[in-house]
Amino acid sequence: MADKTEMTSADRIAELRGAPLLDALERLDPLSPEAHALNVNELALDPAGLRKDDFRRLLKALLRLAAQAPAFDLSKVEPARFASLVASASRAQLESVVADRALRERLLDEIFARMGAHIRPDRARDLRAVVHWRLSGGIGEGGYDRYETAIADGVCTVSREMLSSARVTITIAPVDFFRLITHQATPAVLFVTGRIKVKGDLAFAAGLIGFFDLPHPV
Repeated sequence: MADKTEMTSADRIAELRGAPLLDALERLDPLSPEAHALNVNELALDPAGLRKDDFRRLLKALLRLAAQAPAFDLSKVEPARFASLVASASRAQLESVVADRALRERLLDEIFARMGAHIRPDRARDLRAVVHWRLSGGIGEGGYDRYETAIADGVCTVSREMLSSARVTITIAPVDFFRLITHQATPAVLFVTGRIKVKGDLAFAAGLIGFFDLPHPV
């Protein structure tokens, strides 16, 4: 009987959406049976139904739960669902997330960590190139969060340290980067509007996204 009650509680949470789901996740004990019975990919994590600061609260709730219940970690979110989670957030919601240092780093780390899985070996098989990414508003050198993506032999590796000379250095604000990797903006539009700056091989930078099979939001 106890197990049935616990599963019923988890099922009720799984049926929630919007603000009621956010409230339930913020109250949820990460050590409770309910927390360990839930699957993050079955939750209706839709920023479109939340206010500006609520998306930040949602991500903070997930990170809090993930500390004790790993199933809530962002790395467990399926690629298309993760793309939808980011793509459906408004610019104001994303700016609210970026303003929170811990959330900014966690979201950027998660996106870059996934790049290795999204490389297209068929297109990048003969490519050897290093890209340095500078995300504005950071706390690193020059006020940037920096990432290095090195592509070689169809494999993409990511580092927070600049280990090699770059074929291209890309400077972009985090929110525009989020929109770029979720197909909400194109490199060409961001370039002509001054939202992305490129130093180095411009032709390579223009086609860089084509070496990745980035998931489309569902």
